[in-house]
Amino acid sequence: MEMVGVGLGVTAAMIATQFLEVGLNTLIKEANTNGMSNFVFIVYSNFLALFLLLPSTFFYHRKTAPPPIPTSILCKMFTISCLSTVAQTLMYTGISYSSPTLCSAMVDLVPAFTFIFALISRMENLNLKQHSCQAKVIGTVVSIAGAFIVTLYKGTPLNFSSLRNVIFGENGTYLSMQSDWIIGGFLLATASLCISVLLIVQTSAVKEYPEELVMTTICCSMVVMLSAIVALFAEGNPKAWILTSQKEFIAVFYSAIFVVSMRSVVCTWGCRKKGAVYVAMFNPLGMVIAVGMGVIFLGESLYLGSVIGAATIGIGFYLVLWAHAEESKVAKENKENRDLVSSSADPLLSTKTIDVL
Repeated sequence: MEMVGVGLGVTAAMIATQFLEVGLNTLIKEANTNGMSNFVFIVYSNFLALFLLLPSTFFYHRKTAPPPIPTSILCKMFTISCLSTVAQTLMYTGISYSSPTLCSAMVDLVPAFTFIFALISRMENLNLKQHSCQAKVIGTVVSIAGAFIVTLYKGTPLNFSSLRNVIFGENGTYLSMQSDWIIGGFLLATASLCISVLLIVQTSAVKEYPEELVMTTICCSMVVMLSAIVALFAEGNPKAWILTSQKEFIAVFYSAIFVVSMRSVVCTWGCRKKGAVYVAMFNPLGMVIAVGMGVIFLGESLYLGSVIGAATIGIGFYLVLWAHAEESKVAKENKENRDLVSSSADPLLSTKTIDVL
């Protein structure tokens, strides 16, 4: 029962993080239309998150100090911070070129990439004689194919009488936006690759050092320094550091509180409890959420390519989900069999006597 409760808790937490992340992507797109710099946004959001994480960490460990951090874990934290900085920069830049809907579609590559890296790092075992492993491989390939469909094939717009696309106008605008769409897709795919490597390193680190809050706080402080260095070189306009609209302030505060702070801690906890592949496989749910939020808040239209790609990604996602459910079922049965054998052997050992002559 305890394992079931933990599993349900991780599942609910991962679904909640998808809502939080898609909400941020929508706010980022709105703030970008007002000229907000992505480089500055990353610095401000992580800096504010650090001020939330520091007191939380001290309060949580007010009675018992966390164990000392080995040098190997510090190196992994620095690697996580570098990957996080790169992933955030590519992700938000990709959104500015495309849309939150495309971002959620391309992030669906994360489960596939994570599964591949987990095989390479031997976090996952591959036995093609098992149906669950076959489903994982097929689901991985299908998810990648769906993401490429969304990126490279836009198709005709599925317009509704009450919903119109506000970002596409005449043919010339459409062609330029089509080019930006491909650039954005490439940046988002690269960001997904970085996120997958991040999850693998994060899982390895948190298994050795199971202190999610401490790890998140230290990584956040490193991201602040790294992103500030990047912003100083990449952002040449000093006025870009001044937030000028309410939407920019909302995006920064939302990111700091709900994404950099809460989501990071939850994902690190999920990696420790269930592993990197399990955490990554919830990303496809963001596609459905993003489509709804994009239509409602940004006035985007549905496109045939997005619908076909989303359906393909969904098939791959549920294949991987089924595979994990089967593996969990087999692992549970094996554990019960071992416990049964152990409990049946104990009475025999306890009743056995030795005659001493």
